[in-house]
Amino acid sequence: MGRDASTLAEGRREERAAAAPRSGPLRVGVVGLGAVAQAVHLPLLAKHPKLFRIAAVCDLSRGTCAALGDRFGIDDASRYDSAQALLAAGDLDALAILTPGSHGELAVAAARKGIHAALGARLQLGYMKLYDPAVERARELLADRPSPRSIEVTVLHPPDAPQLAHAGLLERPSDVDTAVLADLEGAEEDAIARALGDVPRDLGRVYADVVLGSIVHDLAVIRYLVGGPLELEYADRWETSVSLAGTIGGVRVSIHWHYLDGYPAYREEVHVHDAGGTVSLTFPAPYLLHAPTVLRVVEGGGSGAERVSETRSTVEAFERQWLAFASFARDGVRPRAGIAEGREDIVTCQSAAALLAAREGLAVGGEAAATVRTSNDGIEHGKGGAR
Repeated sequence: MGRDASTLAEGRREERAAAAPRSGPLRVGVVGLGAVAQAVHLPLLAKHPKLFRIAAVCDLSRGTCAALGDRFGIDDASRYDSAQALLAAGDLDALAILTPGSHGELAVAAARKGIHAALGARLQLGYMKLYDPAVERARELLADRPSPRSIEVTVLHPPDAPQLAHAGLLERPSDVDTAVLADLEGAEEDAIARALGDVPRDLGRVYADVVLGSIVHDLAVIRYLVGGPLELEYADRWETSVSLAGTIGGVRVSIHWHYLDGYPAYREEVHVHDAGGTVSLTFPAPYLLHAPTVLRVVEGGGSGAERVSETRSTVEAFERQWLAFASFARDGVRPRAGIAEGREDIVTCQSAAALLAAREGLAVGGEAAATVRTSNDGIEHGKGGAR
């Protein structure tokens, strides 16, 4: 996803450029061969040869490109160290954008070439949780329950290394030009500046890495379960934690995100409370394929009793997301999150950054100055909202 909404707006203009692919498996180019590609996306694409063919790979590290090219049977001519060169070569139906940072410009470039993009724009956004059967079932249950009173989200985020220990990742590459990395970092900082204006670097990184990089997935789940948009009225950060609070209609929403460097395992919980009970989702580490998502329902059992039921789904959400992408690219089946949803989420994330800045006596500029959406005057008064 882009760091700013303007790239998604351009993606909307280019959206109709992608043509229906030819018959046979979708020819997929994969840009960015880091941990997520190695642990999740490349194995899942290879698992479905009737639907997908990994036609080209791209990474700044030639060594990584060679190793994974060999592993997945990609010929030497289809291994690139430049996304622009990969796109120029053509012969692709789809592009998986798995790089860190903003995906907007590359996704627009793909659309102009008539190439569908996954996890970027033209567009199926990388909100895999929307394809989790437990989330689907929670949505069905909530439709028949009393209106929600409150939604509470908690994310406990340990370091990445323990979450990926099972994946057999390649060693971190050492063959990438430091000047190229510096240029990419500069481009990322420019994208953040377009979104927020001249804010302190640490606030920009919280916006990009925590709010837009992680919390955004919870925003998507909340919207899928109960609708939206979320209007924020409070934001705070301390140490390595971020808290947000706001409303969707009359429903109170609170989100608490904590990076905990000694915590034993990733944990993410969404609780929807209503007058009759609670519907809860507990998500496992995102890169552990087929780990169960737990759906827990608490409700009255009659005569003062409490009835608790649990359902565990091991169907892989990432895999179902790729199957949905094939339907999107082949048949035009609308994805559960596209450009409109992505822009809504960027506006909410920019609103969070504006409230965080206000709490520190700062004002955002850039795109956020015109697009922030909050439900009180905390920004104007420099308070970051009232709890």
